[in-house]
Amino acid sequence: MDKTLRRQAILLALKEDSEQGDHTSLACIPSNAINKATLKVKESGVISGINVAKDVISLVDPKIEFHKYMNDGDLISYGDTAFTMEGNTQAILKTERILLNLMQRMSGIATMTSKYVEQIKGTKAKILDTRKTAPCLRVFDKEAVVHGGGVNHRFGLFDMIMLKDNHIDYAGGIELAISKTIDYLVKLNKKLPIEIEVRSLDDLNQVLSIGQIDRIMLDNFDISTTIEAVKIVNGRYPLESSGGITISSIRDYALCGVDYISVGALTHNVKGLDLSLKAC
Repeated sequence: MDKTLRRQAILLALKEDSEQGDHTSLACIPSNAINKATLKVKESGVISGINVAKDVISLVDPKIEFHKYMNDGDLISYGDTAFTMEGNTQAILKTERILLNLMQRMSGIATMTSKYVEQIKGTKAKILDTRKTAPCLRVFDKEAVVHGGGVNHRFGLFDMIMLKDNHIDYAGGIELAISKTIDYLVKLNKKLPIEIEVRSLDDLNQVLSIGQIDRIMLDNFDISTTIEAVKIVNGRYPLESSGGITISSIRDYALCGVDYISVGALTHNVKGLDLSLKAC
C-alpha cells in the first residue's frame, strides 16, 4: 500500500477531528499524565488495521510505546488483546476515535472478504475488490481486503485501462474503444493493462476477434452463459465475473472456471467489527 497516501489520509482525519484542540482532555487531564490503554476485541472475525493504528499513534505522539500482540489478517475472538500503548494520556485520547473508526471498518471489510474467500475455496478463482470505496478511505479499504485473503483490483483510474459499458458506448463501440485505447497508449509510450467489459456472448466474440486486451469482464452473466463464455475463451484471456454476485451464488460462479470474481459489497456495504480501546 502507498504509505504516503495512508499518512496523508490519517493527517486529514486528525485535522478533521482535533485541529482546534481536544478540549475535553485539555480540560480534565493533566498535560504530563502518563497512562496505558488496550485494544480489546469484542467480536469474532479477522483483524485489520493494527499497523494503521500504529501510524496514527506515531503521528500524534511518537513517544507513545506501542506493543502489538496480533498481526493484520489474524483470526480474532471476543476478549483478545490486539495491542497496548503507553504514554501521554492526552495523546492517547486524541488517537482513540480515529484508530477505532479505521480499525473497525478495516476489520469489517477483512472479515467479510474472508467469508467470500472461504466460499470459493478449492477453485482457481480469486476475490477482487472494486473502486466502490468510501472517498479518501480507499487505501485502508483495499489493504483490509488483502488482510481478508482477497486481491486488489486497480487502485484508481490511473493504474489500469478498464473499458466499461459507458466508455464503449461513448467511444462508438467495442472496436473503436479498443483501437483508440491502443493509439492513446502508444502515443504516450505508456504500458497499462487493458480490461474490457462484455455484456453478451456476441460482445465476447467481437473482443476475441480484435484482441489487444489483457482481461475480459463478464458483466451480469448468469451461470449458464458464464460456462459458455469460459468454453469460448478457452484460456486465451483471464476472465472476471462481475455484477450482482452474492455470498450465496459466488461458489457457482467460481466453479464455472473464471479467474476472478469482483465483489463491490466488500467495501461499499461495510459492517464494522466491534473493537474498543480501554484504559488500564
